[in-house]
This record gives sequence, structure tokens and C-alpha cells, in this order.
Amino acid sequence: MMGLCVIGYYFGAAIRHNILHVEPLLTSSAPKTVRVIEEASHISLALAYFVSVAYYLNLFAAFALKGVGIVDENVIKLMASAVILSVGALGVLRGLGALEQLESLAVGIKLALIGALCLALFYVSFIAFGAGEFSWPTFEHETGWLEVQVLLGLVILVQGFETSRYLGDEYSAELRVATMRKAQWIATGIYLVFMLLVTRYFTGELLADGGGTQIIELLRPVGILVAPLIITIALASQLSAAVADLNGAGGLISETSGKRLSSKIGYLLTALAAIGVTWFGNIYEIITLASKAFVLYYGLQNLQAALSTWRMGGSGWVLRAAFYGAGTLLALVIIVFAVPASV
Repeated sequence: MMGLCVIGYYFGAAIRHNILHVEPLLTSSAPKTVRVIEEASHISLALAYFVSVAYYLNLFAAFALKGVGIVDENVIKLMASAVILSVGALGVLRGLGALEQLESLAVGIKLALIGALCLALFYVSFIAFGAGEFSWPTFEHETGWLEVQVLLGLVILVQGFETSRYLGDEYSAELRVATMRKAQWIATGIYLVFMLLVTRYFTGELLADGGGTQIIELLRPVGILVAPLIITIALASQLSAAVADLNGAGGLISETSGKRLSSKIGYLLTALAAIGVTWFGNIYEIITLASKAFVLYYGLQNLQAALSTWRMGGSGWVLRAAFYGAGTLLALVIIVFAVPASV
């Protein structure tokens, strides 16, 4: 988890550089290389958003239906499609403001409930430690290069920060850079604390059906209220993430079209594409596909940052260019070698 967060922060550094130093060039006569890379980035990120919205709302549907005992994949896809269409319609009819209000509400609920769950897990672990019953799990699992390949396919878990790049019509570059950096630090802290607290409940096996919601089964020993708490957290989490990416996709499509298409049309196109992706495959395939699509975008943004640093020159430009250029190579490794987790 720490490795994934470091990778995410590394890619985020390139995007923050581009917000400050490349984005201003795009409003004037930018060099052809800048325009080509940026257009390729837009295409890759649009594809990533199509997949990620599907991924988040498929998980949303899976957790919602798990609460009533339904794990049928086709029913999950039908519900996910209905939710995607509903969120897309909200964006089309009410615009960015309505989506941001929905996202803010979902994020507030999510953070409060995550805090409550972490406190509950810490309390139970503290009691177990005091009683001499605390232990880490031991079980056979994939190791070596295959394990690394699975981890490379999970980059989407730490995705979301790039949305700041496409909210320039509403917020200043300095504010977007600062909030992106803070968001990544907060997310890293939450991820690491949660992983430390939850790992002792791992069994090493996923259910054949409904494996994406296995966290509910893993944490049932904590207490009777944990299952509904996790379901509520998951619903708020996946909804907020999907809305954030829908926001980013709408702005991206509008910018890519030279403002010929409005953000509202972008929301609609994203929703329709996400519904198509929903019926593409299972949740693990969607996760890896989304990860690769985002990493393609991150690799192009790192290339953009490396070339920008070269053009800017100044003291230490070679090291800075190499720093960003290495991110492009890392992205290529992830795209080529990442594989889905097996059930």
C-alpha cells in the first residue's frame, strides 16, 4: 500500500508541475510537441475515466446488493448501469455545482464513517493485544514477480488527484496544486492506518461470488454493526469517487473539444461509455484495465513535465528532467506487465 501511494504521489508531482508550467502554454501558441502530448494525454485519460466511473459504480452496486444478500453479477451490472445513468443525468441537468454538492456530502459521510471504523478496529486490536490474542495471519499466497504484477494492476486504488488538472475554469492553479498535495497526504494516511488495522483479519481467500465485497465477511468478527458500517462507507466512497471522475471527465472532454462540447455533454458521454464498460467483464478485469488507462495518462504527463523542465533550463534541470522521465518508463512497465488479481 505504501508503494502504491508513493507511485501515486510521484505521478502527482508531474501533474502539479504541469498545472503550474505547462497549462499556461495551452492558452497561447504552445509548441507542437506540447499540444500533441497533451492531446494524447486527454484521449488516454478520457478512456481511463470511462473505465473508472464504471469500476466505482459497479462496486457501489455490489455493496448495495450485498446488503440484501444479492451477489448475482448480472443484477449488479443492471444496478450499476442505472446508477451511472442517474449520476450522468444529474450532471447534464444540474451541472458541476450539483455534482460537487453530491460529492462533498458523500466525502463527508465517508470520512466520518472511516474514522469510526478505524477506531473500532483499533479498540478491538488493543483488547486482543492486551489479552495476548493478537497475531498476524499466515497463509500461502502468490509471491515473486506475479505478486508484483498484481500490485502494478492496483494503481487505480490511489488515483483521483489528476482531477485537479481539469478544474481550471473554477479554481486557480495554486489552489489546485495545494489541495492535490494535501489530498494525497490525507489519502496515504488513511490507507496505511486502515491496512495496518485490517490485515490481521485476512484469510487469503476470496469468495467465488461477490469477492469484491469480501471485506464485509472478513470483518464480521469485529462486531454486529461492522457490516452495515462497511456497506455505508463503501456506498459513500464509491459514489464520491465516481462523481469526482465524472467531474474530471466532463471538463476534460470540454477542453479537448476546444469548448465545442460543454461539460454537460461530457458527463453524458462519460456515463454512456461507463455503462458500456460495465458489461465488458468482471470487477478484477475492470480494475486492471482502469489502472493501465490511468497509468498511460500519467506516463504522458511525466513526459510532458520532463520536456517542460528541459525547455525551462536553469540549475539542476537535467536531474529534474530525469526524475520526471523515469515516471514515463515506470508507466510503460505497469502497462506491459500488470495483471488482474485472481479469485
